[in-house]
Amino acid sequence: MRELIRQLEEERILTKEEFVDLLGNLTAEDEIVLKERANLTSRRYFDNKVYTRGLIEFTNYCKNDCYYCGIRRSNRAVERYKLTMENILDCCREGHKLGFRTFVLQGGEDGRISDDEIITIIHKIKEEFPDCALTLSIGEKSYDSYLSYYKAGCDRYLLRHETANEEHYRKLHPDNLSLENRKQCLRNLKEIGYQVGAGFMVGSPYQTLEHIAEDLLFLKDLSPHMVGIGPFIPHHETPFANQAKGTLEQTLILISVIRLMLPNVLLPATTALGTIHPNGREMGILAGANVVMPNLSPTNVRKKYELYDNKICTGDEAAECRFCLERRMKKIGYELAVDRGDFQPI
Repeated sequence: MRELIRQLEEERILTKEEFVDLLGNLTAEDEIVLKERANLTSRRYFDNKVYTRGLIEFTNYCKNDCYYCGIRRSNRAVERYKLTMENILDCCREGHKLGFRTFVLQGGEDGRISDDEIITIIHKIKEEFPDCALTLSIGEKSYDSYLSYYKAGCDRYLLRHETANEEHYRKLHPDNLSLENRKQCLRNLKEIGYQVGAGFMVGSPYQTLEHIAEDLLFLKDLSPHMVGIGPFIPHHETPFANQAKGTLEQTLILISVIRLMLPNVLLPATTALGTIHPNGREMGILAGANVVMPNLSPTNVRKKYELYDNKICTGDEAAECRFCLERRMKKIGYELAVDRGDFQPI
């Protein structure tokens, strides 16, 4: 396995079979070496800086019915909400005072929100906070919609592909959704000029090592600027309520693999990682991640944006989230950077 780790570090892409071999046969000692090499790679590109993204979950309405998601259309137990323009700007104002220079507007695929409304939100945020980057994460849209957001000033777009395998995709999504359309959206975003984020769930139902190997090969081919991975955590109001959650260990291994495979990629230690282990985000940073995403959403809506059970920080104020993470990062020798944290080509 050490030879495969070395090959990854030298940026030679592994084959599907080699990825399966690596992921299925790592010893405890191999895991230590893998994480050490990934941490050194992250330090080489980013020193001890961890970039922050201020997350604003602005709508939990969603027209889709993905089997794993707590805000899926069929979940009648969700109390739906949508933030007003002033709510969103207030979140940004609070975040800017706390040192955030990237805002991430995340929501379900809310079919009631028009492109004109999204464009107005972009304009308002960029006018008031010209020194900040703006990321959208609102799902699959047309090429023209993506282009209009980009022209309005949006800098980045997050769209997890969730799985690169067609058969696995069909087990996670209803028939009206298409993996090929998902992949085409990512290609469109890159063509337009966004800094693009993709990613997948670790340990999702029916996932195999072969599926994960295909995810890694897809990421290498796409070469996104950001990769978001986190453990699958079931939600009690979904068809996957009784499925096993993804593991901390496998998620950390894959963070390290992705860091070696895409050495300068922006790689979050996700909230889901912090949900399955009290020190999950710190462990993610030490395994090669370099981004954290504290929540700037109003506290009265945080519990309503529950994609999975037991999500952390749902009752904390924005300042609590920010300073808590700052303390946590300092304990492991890192500091939160106060800048946009743009992707830097090699």
